This record gives sequence, C-alpha cells and structure tokens, in this order.
Amino acid sequence: MALPNGLAAAPAADEELGVLQEPLLLRRSQSNTTSQIAIVGSNPCPIESLDYEIIENDFFKQDWRSRDKIQIFQYIFTKWILCFLIGLIVSLIGFFNNLAVENIAGTKFVVTSNMMLARKFMVAFLVFASSNLGLTLFASLITAFIAPEAAGSGIPEVKAYLNGVDAPAIFSLRTLLVKIIGSICAVSSSLNIGKAGPMVHTGACIAAILGQGGSKRYGLTWKWLRVFKNDRDRRDLVTCGSAAGIAAAFRAPVGGVLFALEEMASWWRSALLWRAFFTTAVVAIVLRALIDVCLRGECGLFGKGGLIMYDVTSANISYHLRDVPPVLLLAIVGGLLGSIYNFLLRKVLLLYNLVNKKGIFYKIILACLISIFTSCLLFGLPWLASCRACPSDASEPCPTIGRSGNYKKFQCPPGYYNDLASLFFNTNDDAIKNLFSKDTDSEFHRSSMLTFFATCFFLSIFSYGIVAPTGLFVPVIVTGAAYGRFVGMLVGSNSNLNHGLFAVLGSASLLGGSMRITVSLCVIILELTNNLLLLPLIMLVLLISKTIADVFNENIYDIIMTAKGLPYLEGHAEPYMRQLTVSDVVTGPLQIFHSIEKVGNVFHILKHTGHNGFPVVDEPGISASPVLFGLILRDHLITLLKMKAFSRNPTRLGPDAFLQFSADDFAKKGLGHGDKIEDIELTEEEMEMFIDLHPFTNTSPYTVVETMSLAKALILFREVGLRHLLVIPKVPDRVPIVGILTRHDFMPEHILNLHPSLVQSRWKRLRVRFPQLSIFI
Repeated sequence: MALPNGLAAAPAADEELGVLQEPLLLRRSQSNTTSQIAIVGSNPCPIESLDYEIIENDFFKQDWRSRDKIQIFQYIFTKWILCFLIGLIVSLIGFFNNLAVENIAGTKFVVTSNMMLARKFMVAFLVFASSNLGLTLFASLITAFIAPEAAGSGIPEVKAYLNGVDAPAIFSLRTLLVKIIGSICAVSSSLNIGKAGPMVHTGACIAAILGQGGSKRYGLTWKWLRVFKNDRDRRDLVTCGSAAGIAAAFRAPVGGVLFALEEMASWWRSALLWRAFFTTAVVAIVLRALIDVCLRGECGLFGKGGLIMYDVTSANISYHLRDVPPVLLLAIVGGLLGSIYNFLLRKVLLLYNLVNKKGIFYKIILACLISIFTSCLLFGLPWLASCRACPSDASEPCPTIGRSGNYKKFQCPPGYYNDLASLFFNTNDDAIKNLFSKDTDSEFHRSSMLTFFATCFFLSIFSYGIVAPTGLFVPVIVTGAAYGRFVGMLVGSNSNLNHGLFAVLGSASLLGGSMRITVSLCVIILELTNNLLLLPLIMLVLLISKTIADVFNENIYDIIMTAKGLPYLEGHAEPYMRQLTVSDVVTGPLQIFHSIEKVGNVFHILKHTGHNGFPVVDEPGISASPVLFGLILRDHLITLLKMKAFSRNPTRLGPDAFLQFSADDFAKKGLGHGDKIEDIELTEEEMEMFIDLHPFTNTSPYTVVETMSLAKALILFREVGLRHLLVIPKVPDRVPIVGILTRHDFMPEHILNLHPSLVQSRWKRLRVRFPQLSIFI
C-alpha cells in the first residue's frame, strides 16, 4: 500500500485511538480484550498513554543550552516548594474532611438517639434513614452529573496513571471538588465505605493540578512554572500526592511513602523517595498541630474522634509460643476471606454495570436503594441483640447516649447497653476504635460480633460500586477487626493476647488477603496502633494471608483495573513472550513522514488517523538511502501547523528559525487543554507548501531490532516508561523501520488473540478457581 509520501507501509501498530473495543465491565463475557476505552470512575471514555521519554531534537538542545545555574536552581527549588504545597493542602483537606464527617454524622446520631430516648422509635428510624438517603443522594447526584470520574476510590485510576495510562479529567479541578464533597457526604451517610481511597485520589489531583505548569485562564503563567509542563515531572508529583493521601487518611507518613512505593508507583528512584518522604512529613506535622487544636475542644462538638485522631492502643503486651497457633489460623482464614471478598466484589461490579449502562437515573436509584438497605440493617439488627448490664469498672460513661462511645443505650433500660448498636451506630472510624480498644474483652457477645462481621463484609462489597466517591481501605479494616475479635473470643483465655489485639491482627489478615500489600500495610498498622511490640505477629499474619489469597486470585486493585479495561503493564513478562519476537505482534498500516514533508500530507494524515507518533525518514536527496531520522509527536505536528511554520520550497530551516518558537509552544498542555487537528484551518495555497521536520523530530527514539524477544522489549518499554518503541529491520537493505510498538501490543489479551496457539502455554499461578456464578455473568 503506497503512502502519500511515496514510501510503502510496513506492518506496525500505533493505534492509540484506533478501533475501540469494550472493556470487561461493558461486556457480559468473562474474557477481557485490551482496548483503548476504559471505565474511569463510572463512565467509559477513551484513554491514551503518557510520554515519559525525553525528546531530544535540535530545538530541545537549544532550549536546554540557554539555561544557566540560576534557572536550574529555580527548577529544583520550585519542585520542593510544590512538594511542600502538596503536603500542606492534602493535610488540610484530610483534616477538614474528617472534621466534616465527624460533625455531620455526630449530629445525625445525636438527633436519632434523642428520638430513641423519647421512645419514638419509628420517628428515630425515619430521621436516621432519611438523613442517610439525603446525603447519599446528594453525593451520587454531583458525581453522576458533574464529575463521573470521581466515582469509586480512585486508586485504580491513579495506579494506572503512574503506570503510563492517561484518562481524561481524572485529575481535573471539577473531579477534585466532587471527590472531596462527595466523599464527605457518602461517608457521613453511614454507608460502609471509607475515605482513605478518595484521599489518595484527592492527593493525586492536587499534585497534578499544581504540576500543570501554570494556567492561562487564571493568569498563572510564570516562566518558572512552565518547566513542569511534561509527564515526567507530573508523574513524580502525583506519586508524592498519593503518598500524602494515605498519610493524611491514617496519620501514617512512613506508611504513605511505602504505600506509594509498593502499590502505586511503577517507577521509583532515590530522589523521588526523598521528595515523597518530605511531602508526608509535612502532612504529619500539620495534622499533629491541627489535632492539638481539636483536643482543646475548639473543633465543634465532635472534633475529637476519627481514625487520624487517636492512638488505638499502647498497652504493654507479651506473648508466648502457645499464642502463635491461633494467630496462624487467623492468618490462613483471613487469606481465604480476602480472596472470597475479591471474588464477590468483582461479580458485584459486573452486576452493577448492567444497571449503570441503563443511564444516570438507574445509577442514582441503585445508590439510593443501597442507602435504604444499609439504614434498615444498621437500625434493625441491634434489636436482635440482648441488652447487657454496664460493667462496674467501665472507663467511660455507660450507657452512652449520642455520638460515640463503647456503650450505646439504643433501646435498653437505664444501666444497660446494646453491644451491637455500639458498633452499628457509629462511624467506621469509631467502630474500629471500639474494636481495637483494650480491656474490653467482656464488652461484646459472640453472636453480636459475628453479626457485625457478616454485615460489614457484605455491605462493603455492595456499597463500593455505586456512583459516589467510595473507598475500600477502612471497610476492610473494620471487617477484619470484627473477624479478629471474634477469633479472640473463640480462643478465650487460651491466649495472652486480648481481644483488641486480635482485632488488630484480624484487620491485618483481611487487608493482606484482599489488597496483597505487605510492607506498607505493616507500617500503616504499626503507626495506627502505636505499638511496635506487635510487629512480628503483624508481619507473620500479612505474609501468610497474602500467600494463601494469591492461590485464588489477584489483589483487589488489579481486579478492578482489569474489569475497567485499564491497560496496566505488569513488571514481569509472561514466559510465552520469550517465544515471540517483536515483529510477531506489530500490525499495520504504518504512517511515515518525509523529513521535509508537504503540509497537505501532514494535515491529511493527522486528520484521518489517531496515531500519536510518526517515524520521520530521510529519503534519497538528503541521504544516500532511506534512513530513519527519528520520531515526531502528533502534538508537535499540530503546533507546527497552528504556527504555520511553512516554506514554499522543500528546503531545511536555518538557525534563525528557532526565534519563531519558544519551549512553551511544544510543552504539554494542561489537563484536557491540548490542541486538536480539527481546530487548524489552512488555505489551498498553504496545503501546497512544505514543512521541515528536522529541528522538531526526536532524533534518538528508543529502537529495538525486529528479532528481539517480546519479553525483553516489554521490560525495556515498562522500565523506561515509553509510549513508542520503534522496531528496525535486521537487514539494512529494507525500509528503515518495520513498525512501532505501543502499550496495546504488550497486553497479553492482544498477543494471545494474534497467536491463539500460545494460550495453552500461558503461565498461570497455581490457583484454585471459585465456582462460576451464572447469575452475574
């Protein structure tokens, strides 16, 4: 097939926006095919890859040589300032999020409790359910109509972004505002969801917005901000933002850094570690100062509670060899429960998507139904529990009427409390506090703890997929705490560990079984409980639960990314990739530009293809034979057409041509503000003119020979963070380029679709498959 520039098309693939297929959540089948459409938040939208490669061309070299030591110092200093601002803003948002949830939920529980005290039980239920419904409805309305990208926890989208996947609007100001407000309302509505995941997304949004390099709309176009208009710097800042989000959610600065390193980031280096640690240190210092203000009673009626505002336990404990077997059993069962949790959540997400595809109205109705169902359970189940006499040595008032406390009165007579209401009639944060508390071994009944565990287990699964900002971290912690405390009740006096410590270990086991994170979770739990003596047991529980759960399925965030269709590149290559060369997976057609090209040809190809990168070839006349000169990006070509950098004759540009451009012209635009080829208007005369691509072409793109194994190419592609990998021929007499590899070409589903015979040889973990539930498929 002949191209407009006279060269033959070689087989390759750069279909960044080519034929769009549906991701898993948009189909009923179990198989997943890689696509360029993914579900971001709650809406399907096209996605692209990020450009982490340094563009080296004549123009870039001129710009770099113009920088002196002062400008380089300004760049480094500004990056540290941005890290400081990220930590400061995230800590403030995390604190006021927590304060808002505490006061909204506290007011709701006080009003409901007063109705209960007056024996107006039906009115109390209506107040409780209607307030929950109103908060859920508001959160779902603003999410569905203003920023659908804010739905869910946001961790899968941020993790995919740090892997090189770009989706529109995931870090926009609109998404940030809806994430903050929606998370406050949804968590306050007593849904079994958390705010840790949304805080990670919030931190990433703040970092991405600060890393845009300024904004013409708001007049922030200082020269020292423009140097950040590239994906590499934004990636580093987003990594720091995600670490700050976890640090703000759990007051765990070291845990936040390790979480970003272990779970979020695909690329890491020592400089980034230092900046992330600095960012989370700022979060910890600011939170500590603000918490001290609340402890003086200056944050309203309910400003002293919340997960980031207390140390769970600091009791001196000792344990012996006989305490290990119950802990081992707890870890094994926790791993099984975590894998079942992931399995059921995936099925529920598929089921919910059948509803979500019907339209926004059905999404909102689904959220409201979940809210009503949750309110009925939270208000109704405590009636099944019997009233218990208040202990004589209680460390706090018993019974408690209102916001928080271990001894909720509910419907009980004076001097008695309802242990199940003490868990249900609280926020998740205070429920965790009650479960983790020491010296309360006789506070809860076994049946109440089992009921609470089962309810939280299933409510957290069914609450996650609604169209609202929802997190999984805290619900898994509270569910695991209930499971661990129940195990502690069964063990009883046969162990030196109290029930609160079993609750901590239960949370670790379910977190390890569901999220499959070890190091960062261990540190987060230690920072949360302020007890280093638990370290050996927590390490043991996390290692065992993760190992057991890995037999059955993947971690929860990988499952969600796969279901959403986000093309995440794993850090390892499948063994069958060793059997293939890169030439076995490239597909055509390939569009090639001459180094001096006709404007009409450039305009036509850009308008009728969605490719992001184009090889540039020097043809005879400029060189002795066709030679690959480099790669030019779509955005740079659009900039050249927009600025009309044309000449009437096919000649090379002189040195004074650089005066027409600035580095800012070719910098990546802000979030969602890139130029489009449809906005370019050219006359017939301009169409016949020529454009010299030499000064703007990346002359050193990463290339691999066509005989390289696909496995080696994958490692290179992922480790360097590429968007395009050029394939060149082994024999120099052929066309100078064979094709272009993009992220799509490395996805296992795409490869196995091209080579079905390799399906049987695909590497699989030793996994036991759960029976299929046909109702969800």
